[in-house]
Amino acid sequence: MCGIVGYVGWRDATDVLIDGLSKLEYRGYDSSGIAVFENEVIKVAKSKGRLTDLQNKMNQEGKPIGHAGIGHTRWATHGEPSDRNSHPHGGGNVTLVHNGIIENYKRLKEFLLSKGRVFESDTDTEVVAQLLDYYYQENHGNPMDAIIRTMQELEGSYALGIVFADFPDKVYALRKESPLIVGIGENESFIASDMTAILQYTKNYYLLEHDEIAVLSKKQVKVYDLHYQKIQKELKIADWDVSAAEKCGYEHYMLKEIHEQPTAVKTTITPRITDGLPNLEECGITPEKLMEFHKIHIVACGTAMHAGTVGKYVIEKLARIPVNVDIASEFRYREPLVSQNDLVIIISQSGETADSLAALRLAKKLGAKTLAIVNAKGSSIAREADMLIYTHAGPEIAVASTKAYMVQIAVMYLFAFELALANHAIDEQECRRLTALLQETPEKIAEILEHKEMTQLIASELITADSLLYIGRGLDYALSMEGSLKLKEISYIHSESYAAGELKHGTISLITENMPVIAIATQQKLFDKTISNIKEVKARGAKVILVCREDYTPEQDIADYKFGLPDYDDLLMPMLAVVPLQLIAYYTAVHKGTDVDKPRNLAKSVTVE
Repeated sequence: MCGIVGYVGWRDATDVLIDGLSKLEYRGYDSSGIAVFENEVIKVAKSKGRLTDLQNKMNQEGKPIGHAGIGHTRWATHGEPSDRNSHPHGGGNVTLVHNGIIENYKRLKEFLLSKGRVFESDTDTEVVAQLLDYYYQENHGNPMDAIIRTMQELEGSYALGIVFADFPDKVYALRKESPLIVGIGENESFIASDMTAILQYTKNYYLLEHDEIAVLSKKQVKVYDLHYQKIQKELKIADWDVSAAEKCGYEHYMLKEIHEQPTAVKTTITPRITDGLPNLEECGITPEKLMEFHKIHIVACGTAMHAGTVGKYVIEKLARIPVNVDIASEFRYREPLVSQNDLVIIISQSGETADSLAALRLAKKLGAKTLAIVNAKGSSIAREADMLIYTHAGPEIAVASTKAYMVQIAVMYLFAFELALANHAIDEQECRRLTALLQETPEKIAEILEHKEMTQLIASELITADSLLYIGRGLDYALSMEGSLKLKEISYIHSESYAAGELKHGTISLITENMPVIAIATQQKLFDKTISNIKEVKARGAKVILVCREDYTPEQDIADYKFGLPDYDDLLMPMLAVVPLQLIAYYTAVHKGTDVDKPRNLAKSVTVE
């Protein structure tokens, strides 16, 4: 939810930190700040608002000059956005930045107040800084002793970047739950919440595990455990370059990422197809293992949960195995009925989603096998699951997910095909047919992207709407949930998705003159019934936008606008139909002038409950 960056080396630390924060601003952007050693004194600059506000402030007041420091971009959890609540926070000899949440901060704050400590902010982060400084003084100025003692007291999730006033050539870093990597350059070292922040400087990095402490200096990085034992880390190399995290001429990251979907799908599915059939053995999934599962639970949040809903429809149709889809935060607390013969699939773009990670751990505790579908290599969910399918979307910078969703559903199709074949619910010929169709989807998606003018026209009709509905049946209903979420995320227009057959059970009372209704009708077996539902809302004055096959010509009393899709197999239509829904949301937000890539109140990776 917040972005952390740190640097020790030969470059101008402020420039490195600001550049890194600009790559991490999608993780939070209500305030930002840096702390840099200038002539062996920690100088702090921070500001409410976007990173540009901090840069403008430093242009007026002067920027810190030095070669070591830490930086932060914030998404508020404790304390309203303000200069005083912005990170970094200090406590005497200690200055730090924090991603996560400290659950026992009130008790710790009461203890520190009793010791005469004075607080300047409303954040849980300052409690950590003050506690760390308290133990630093108690341990006669030993940073490692103070860090270990503090970690023993903290409850919650956190990644910390720390500088001590007495050690101007070092940056300390540690993590529990919240993500943090350590970058290794030539005569320089970095910390960052993810690789995009430092990719232009180095592709070499370490993944910090839970309860590990890194000590960074210009020449080397040392990593320790809570017993002060040195740990040998495996050096990893990022497999994508800096251009993957840039806009490359597109107006927004979101538009770029929508256009990257054909390549992302192809890159994700191609290595998992052998001789025309799905092959997930490299992911730890074999036909023998698939035959063991009696029931499947798909657990995720937001867009990933919508991908799981598509997966449910496809798995149940093809493999005839019951599937539950749960919001991760609900799964955790409803005492789910999970057995040893069940499979729990966790879908998460970042692999660090707090509720999804907790759901994974609960599933393992209940004896179920777990499968992770994630985009971030080495993430917590990826490391802890029994089986793992990496998606290959590359970096997704826009807060509203598009290509990550697309590759998630592509993976769900592959999994469903192999599961159905393993359980003899479909034969090999049908599995080959479906797999071949899936391989054709990148070309179909690219074709749709060449005809996006209609989505711009539709978007221009939506900008004055106060509210609208998305409706569909079957897979179209699953898809409508994602379309609705995309629109409200970035345009701030209220929208809801409903199963079209439910309209008469209350929702149709919301229809007023010229109220937009986006109707998705791609499922041929359900087409006539959906058209009937569309006529019901049209008769009550709705302005209907119809997403359907291009060979259907709607009558005037059915739709005001139509976006036509290439004819394709019903089962795979969600991969095509989601593209115009993404574009409609995107262009509506552009027409309204909202911040498409960084919508208000949202952050890309939700690493706290």
